[in-house]
Amino acid sequence: MNILLFGAPGAGKGTQSALLVERHRMHHISTGDLFRHAIKNQTPLGKQAKGFMDKGQLVPDEIVVGMVEEEFGKLHGKQFILDGFPRTVPQAKALESILNTHKMRIDKAVFLEVDQGLLMDRLTGRRVCRKCGAVFHVAAKPPKSAGRCDECGGELYQRDDDKAEVIKTRLEAYEASTAPLKAYYEEIGRLVVVDGTGEANQVFSRIESLLRA
Repeated sequence: MNILLFGAPGAGKGTQSALLVERHRMHHISTGDLFRHAIKNQTPLGKQAKGFMDKGQLVPDEIVVGMVEEEFGKLHGKQFILDGFPRTVPQAKALESILNTHKMRIDKAVFLEVDQGLLMDRLTGRRVCRKCGAVFHVAAKPPKSAGRCDECGGELYQRDDDKAEVIKTRLEAYEASTAPLKAYYEEIGRLVVVDGTGEANQVFSRIESLLRA
């Protein structure tokens, strides 16, 4: 089964994707990971993407679609989960075209539904290691030593796109551009809505039960 996992920033897409990959051996395609790799290596696309992400704006379709399409060449028939793409209806239609070319399809579009106030708490509390990229949270997953990564001892910092003023812009952009995906995937009969609140394993159990339905 090929799955699309979507929802607002901070809804838990990365966490649930990791669980699906671990338990079902799926290939994980995360635009966030693709962007971070490109930004870290200062590729031309990475530099362009960073400029938009730092301002809390969506990265233009031509950049996102190009990165994602390259990943499909690595699948070799393996099941996949898309995390963070598509974010707009035009991207969803571009994805359908790409999948048709590769004779593949999205079986389920899983939407993680989370209250906006909780999303703000999740995102503003996130801290990332400068050295290894490990993710912590000041309340939900604090490091053993304040400001230091448990994995490598690197400095923890707050990403520019996790600051309150940028998050507000990100959520507004989400409401305008990404929320209509629910209507799109409902219309073509692939939408599954999951309550994204609670412990990660609780959310995962909800996803599993709905995928089996």
